[in-house]
Amino acid sequence: MSEQPQDTSPQMQEILIEGYRRMSPQQKLKRVTEMTKAVQQLALARIQQQYGPCSEREQRLRLAALWLDRETMIRVFDWDPEVEGY
Repeated sequence: MSEQPQDTSPQMQEILIEGYRRMSPQQKLKRVTEMTKAVQQLALARIQQQYGPCSEREQRLRLAALWLDRETMIRVFDWDPEVEGY
């Protein structure tokens, strides 16, 4: 197991691990999906703050550019993050 987070006591870490062990695969997938959506919402908030008002398409492209490499962004979306900004 990796190094324990310093902001979590060993007792709480054990409780968390035991809780994760009791979860079904569907519950774990739901938790991962919820966390992914939360991270995307935080990234969108940063994009909106950094670039101001922009179209939904531009917001989605900037979000995609955080996860996809430049070549994929150009090939699939015809959008160059290095030209447009991240």
